[in-house]
Amino acid sequence: MKLRFSKMQGLGNDFVVLDAVRNAQLAQLTPGQARFLADRHFGVGCDQILIVQRPSRPDVDFRYRIFNADGGEVEQCGNGARCFVRFVHDEHLSEKKTILVETQCGVLTLTLQDDGQVTVNMGVPLCKPEEIPFTNPSTQMSAAVTYPLDVNGKSVDISVVSMGNPHAVQVVPDAEAFPVHVDGPVIESHPRFPRRVNAGFMQIRDRHSISLRVYERGAGETLACGTGACAAVVAGIRRGLLDSPVRVTTHGGDLSIAWDGDGQPVMMTGPAVTVFRGEIEIPEI
Repeated sequence: MKLRFSKMQGLGNDFVVLDAVRNAQLAQLTPGQARFLADRHFGVGCDQILIVQRPSRPDVDFRYRIFNADGGEVEQCGNGARCFVRFVHDEHLSEKKTILVETQCGVLTLTLQDDGQVTVNMGVPLCKPEEIPFTNPSTQMSAAVTYPLDVNGKSVDISVVSMGNPHAVQVVPDAEAFPVHVDGPVIESHPRFPRRVNAGFMQIRDRHSISLRVYERGAGETLACGTGACAAVVAGIRRGLLDSPVRVTTHGGDLSIAWDGDGQPVMMTGPAVTVFRGEIEIPEI
């Protein structure tokens, strides 16, 4: 099957974006085909594949589906959401500056700013263990600020946050020097996270600034993670270490994250860029 695609990136977190509005067949992408597209040697190469579809309900503009590089479909992707709104404008699928998009975890509000930046209402974060999901050995299923987790023979304090997808965030003294590729895979597949988890490693710079690395579920460490940035800021504010808004510095660049506290949505602002467009023949896998 030959398909047209756009290659996009948000702070180096890169995506293959497919238009299933005009070509509904693309909505039937198999996990094997997703892995092929994501392969950086034999396919296009990306962290995630984004599929733009017609909505299944009348009160939204589009439907948004996300596949990780390992072929698994996931609930949410913040950097991808910013690329999504840029894509629908560039492809003339919508002229609206603000669009409503349905995802596996609810409806996102995406706004294209006049300066080209994109603001995403990421929704209200969830912090109770059963909402992540996270197995809490305590009988009290409350939203604690931190939980101990055994990682490679040592106990570390993590905050658990769902931004539509699960995150485990820990504060580290030096994000750049931290062994993300050693601890990241252990946390990602830790048995206390039955659906696996995105592992975030946050260094506090000051009350409005952090450095962040994220080992993503099904993708490994990426240059940036939008939902990971949101989760880290929520964790930092709940721990009394940060004040909104917060500049989150990743290997791919900076995001601005604002959160007014419990019960309020997280607002994420950052760039979205189209890298190139092309066609590729993909096998029936």
